[in-house]
Amino acid sequence: MKLVVTIDTEEDNWGSLRLTHYSFDNIARIPALQEMFDRFNVKPTYLMTYPVATDEKAVGILAEIAAADRCEIGAHCHPWNTPPLAEENTAANSMLCNLSPDSQYAKMKSLKETIGAAFAVEPLSFRSGRFGYNTAVARNLQRLGYKIDTSITPYVNWTSDHGPDFTRISPRPFRFSSDDALEECATGELIEVPPTIGFLQRDFARRNYIFNAVTRGPISRLRLAWLLGQARLLNKAWLSPEVSDSRTMIELAQSMRRHGYGLLNLTFHSPSLKAGLTPFTTTKSDEKLFCQHLREFLVFAQDTGIEVIKLSDVQKLF
Repeated sequence: MKLVVTIDTEEDNWGSLRLTHYSFDNIARIPALQEMFDRFNVKPTYLMTYPVATDEKAVGILAEIAAADRCEIGAHCHPWNTPPLAEENTAANSMLCNLSPDSQYAKMKSLKETIGAAFAVEPLSFRSGRFGYNTAVARNLQRLGYKIDTSITPYVNWTSDHGPDFTRISPRPFRFSSDDALEECATGELIEVPPTIGFLQRDFARRNYIFNAVTRGPISRLRLAWLLGQARLLNKAWLSPEVSDSRTMIELAQSMRRHGYGLLNLTFHSPSLKAGLTPFTTTKSDEKLFCQHLREFLVFAQDTGIEVIKLSDVQKLF
């Protein structure tokens, strides 16, 4: 089994749409994070937003790490603050997939060129902000020379947030054609590496069917998903220290191995490194637990022989 680490490397103003000024205090926490990664031979991919890539201090911090080949640099497109800013500022338009293909392309091109100029690298990996991804975005990824996407959140439905429905997608990485971003294609030009989301129980497909059945429509009011979770019969989990403790992440990794999945993608947002910037770490205690759970999972990965690879190395597996 192999592990990649992908980090949405963002401005402090988490989820704020179309501000005129951004702060980057969380980026100052990255050197300490990177020191922990270095101890476990982890080369993370910092998926970077436009504001981060245009802030001199933030670029300086990340460029030093990248220059020493201790990480990879990728792209993370927040449509609301990636120029050109021509569209109406609405919640729906915060999802890249809801913009016209031409608007998508203009923003994605602007972001890639800005990152390239700041770091003297060509980013090969991409994640849509808020996971707002579809086939039109994939076509633009191909046009711009990207190789890997990591925007699909398996078993998650974002339609209530104006986004896509990924509930039928498993956490298995797959090669795909830009003609259909959600279907595997052995001769496809691009590779999807979903963040690892799965179930702690057997038979992911069946558990997903049950989860959807009890969380949609009037039956959702009965809180059956919560009750089944408490009974350890239906537990959906993310491989992320933002929403899972180390025990849950370890259980998920073990479940993924039992189901024959050979690649894990651990992910989180960089603002969670500093208390008060995201809903995931609201206090200093949360902040410490976040780092503790991440470290404990990396100890498990090391002790059980999970090989940590760079995101770009996934290309060698296909």
